[in-house]
Amino acid sequence: MPYLNVQLTNARLHRTVSAWLVGLSIASALTVLGGNAAQAQTQPRTAVEAAPQAVPGFWDPRRRPDRPDMSRLTVIRFLTETDYPPFNFTGPDGNPAGFNVDLARALCDEIKISCTIQMRRFETLVDAITSNRGDAIIASMAVTPALRARLDFTDPYYRAPARFVSRRDAVMPEIRPEYLEGKKVGVIAGTSHEAYLKAMFTDAEIKSYPNDDALRLALRRSEVDFIFGDAISLAFWINGTDSAECCAFSGGPFVESRYFGEGIGIAVRKGNDLLRTSLNWALFRIWEKGRFTDLWLRYFSISPF
Repeated sequence: MPYLNVQLTNARLHRTVSAWLVGLSIASALTVLGGNAAQAQTQPRTAVEAAPQAVPGFWDPRRRPDRPDMSRLTVIRFLTETDYPPFNFTGPDGNPAGFNVDLARALCDEIKISCTIQMRRFETLVDAITSNRGDAIIASMAVTPALRARLDFTDPYYRAPARFVSRRDAVMPEIRPEYLEGKKVGVIAGTSHEAYLKAMFTDAEIKSYPNDDALRLALRRSEVDFIFGDAISLAFWINGTDSAECCAFSGGPFVESRYFGEGIGIAVRKGNDLLRTSLNWALFRIWEKGRFTDLWLRYFSISPF
């Protein structure tokens, strides 16, 4: 379906560096919560702040991966994107920085192997890896059937869920289709989010907008009751200066893979099972030790989950 490739294919989460810096400054104040998204009450109510959400964890502690024989690994050449904060950006010292970069370094530390991290334009990454100019892509790359035909992927290390946002005086702890009957819900035209609303929230009045700015302005002006879209992008907007503290998440995350993708993984060349399984093992270990949670909270002061 063509709409599945709109916006989410490459996990391009349109937000600004300034919004990220505001969010980063208060990250240390958050409390780490266990499990999945917080359970909501069964009835909607208004004028109540939504419950804080959990730090995401995509690993099952009952399915501990075996440690592979990594003796043949001598170096991992990571490739990442040039300018996609807070996931990838150039630090003050001129070196690669960001969530993906710090995660790559943590993986290398866990595997106890030397690594290099090279920044490239996003559209050149796949060709670079397939032509052996790197070993692994860690650049917020969404796993899609088209990319699976060219690359192998680790298990997802995060997802790009969808969520509703309302004005702060109208927050609902849970959202179901029947709760939004007759409500005006804004969404960006032509996206998987719009397709999901039209399929699942048939009794809502769906209003489509051309871009993020128009969508968010409509909510600030109370032209719509809710907006629906990419939760990571919306989390940065909520916590940034552009929102003027107008709004907050309502309800929990929506993660249906048919509409919102399989998740974000680390890409390796086809058939490189040793590197793929080694990275999967290291991802699990980092999560098990709490290092993934620490890293997540350092960069995401408002959880999208």
